[in-house]
Amino acid sequence: MRVGDDGVARCAWADGDAEYQRYHDEEWGRPLHGDRPLFEKMSLEGFQAGLSWITILRKRPRFREVFAGFEPEAVAAFGADDVERLMQDAGIIRN
Repeated sequence: MRVGDDGVARCAWADGDAEYQRYHDEEWGRPLHGDRPLFEKMSLEGFQAGLSWITILRKRPRFREVFAGFEPEAVAAFGADDVERLMQDAGIIRN
């Protein structure tokens, strides 16, 4: 644990980056409930493979835009045109 400049004790990994600090303070270690939040987390974890989580956090707003807010029914209805659109979007991870 480290105490930040704001006086808040955080895990060492959250030190030094405002996005990590916000994630640590507001999301990390808290249970998720409902299909949409769980689907989002599962999807983003898959995109994160081999990358740092901060990369995903910084791209998360764009992921939410292009994946219909991670509404499972909407994403399940994506067709070939949607896949092609996603493959061309440099704002997300496409590997």
